[in-house]
Amino acid sequence: MKRHFAPWDLPVHRRLQTTVVLLWVFSFLGLAPTCIFLFFYLLFTRFWLISVLYAIWWFLDYDTPGRGGRKVPGLCALKLWEYMRDYFPIKLVKTADLDPKHNYVLGFHPHGVLVAGAFTNFCTEATGFQQLYPGLSSYLLMLPLWFRAPFFRDYIMCAGLVPSDKESASYLLERKGGNAVVIAVGGAPEALDAHPGTYNVVLAQKKGFIKLAMEHGAHLVPIFSFGENDVYEQVENRRGTWLRWMQERLQRVMGVSLPLFHARGIFQYSFGLMPFRKPINTVVGRPIKVTKNQKPTAEELNALHQLYMDELSNLFEEHKGNYGVDEDLHLNFV
Repeated sequence: MKRHFAPWDLPVHRRLQTTVVLLWVFSFLGLAPTCIFLFFYLLFTRFWLISVLYAIWWFLDYDTPGRGGRKVPGLCALKLWEYMRDYFPIKLVKTADLDPKHNYVLGFHPHGVLVAGAFTNFCTEATGFQQLYPGLSSYLLMLPLWFRAPFFRDYIMCAGLVPSDKESASYLLERKGGNAVVIAVGGAPEALDAHPGTYNVVLAQKKGFIKLAMEHGAHLVPIFSFGENDVYEQVENRRGTWLRWMQERLQRVMGVSLPLFHARGIFQYSFGLMPFRKPINTVVGRPIKVTKNQKPTAEELNALHQLYMDELSNLFEEHKGNYGVDEDLHLNFV
């Protein structure tokens, strides 16, 4: 395979963009196992006390991720995240106001491979979430598995990440207004469908987040992130193939999916794990008002779920022409 190398005379800001995204990709793919290794390695060195003291801290702090985490606004506002924003670039598009007197469940679609749009828009201030939605604090839900990694758990909590279980989300939604819980609804299974130019959304049977919103009276907000599936290519894994069967089986056992993805490298554009420089435009839709109902019937749940799918579909159709999506392409609910 012929390699296409990056020119040596690239401006400094382009190099900085690549460096920040490289660190982000490493934090997503390799930082958790590195932290686990470091924790146990230190136990067998003269620095063993670090791991022992951390273990005590971990025990005392064990419930914090499920109680809103420990978001550090200063870290979320660092200029380095602007370099990540500009690498793609990523843009947050507002279509309606969100009253900070209410709490919200924001459904993020599609998941993509590494949810670059969700992280940049809702875990950093690079795209201006606080300016667009004053009074709201955003919290992105992440698999609880990652909060069991020493050191790493503290790092991700600083960005406003909380475990993706009902208890964690409920803790935020039970509080006085101004909390926006962001859920990548399709989750790990949807990542396996993240191929460029595809618009498959795993939503047809996903009703847990709808019920969560009803139980707490949190308004629902559909989000579609145009370009989220385009920043990585993935090995062909159509449903019914042996590769897809194996990926889905591993996902059910491990709780995380293992898409075989690739894009570009650090110094060359032919192959690697760095995402392509392709734009991501995250469009936040209008809020769907939800009345608190702690024991919704199946009919009420299904009706709101259908309304949410309709609103997401309308959002996609209304804005797809702005972001290069063919008029004949539509959302495919799986």
